[in-house]
Amino acid sequence: MAINDTYREIEQTLGQMPEWIRQMPEGGANGFWGMARDFWLADTRIPNKYKELIGVAVSGATRCKYCTLFHTEAARLFGASDEEISEASFMGSLTMMGSTFINAQQIDYEQFRQETLSIVRYVKDHSHAQAA
Repeated sequence: MAINDTYREIEQTLGQMPEWIRQMPEGGANGFWGMARDFWLADTRIPNKYKELIGVAVSGATRCKYCTLFHTEAARLFGASDEEISEASFMGSLTMMGSTFINAQQIDYEQFRQETLSIVRYVKDHSHAQAA
């Protein structure tokens, strides 16, 4: 797609042509917009609200204030409550905390994998037993 066509499509979709996208190289802008249009903004198996809550968690973990602002407001646009945004933020921080510790301790991956699969089996078995 020619870059001017991409810009026109972005403006029709978003109501404006953001300067940060305009500053991307032509191939980058076309590629970014194609993925944004066809996955991020599209109806996929993951509802847009959940995609944006994932974005909130990731942007907190990467400490990107631009992404945090964008994904928080987009999550609200798609119906996320302040409580859901808070939970997504906390889930991102909890995951980062565990990841930081596990990686710093150089925990054996195979042992971690076996323990995780064992925990999942245990919880699954016990949740079925309680439901019966």
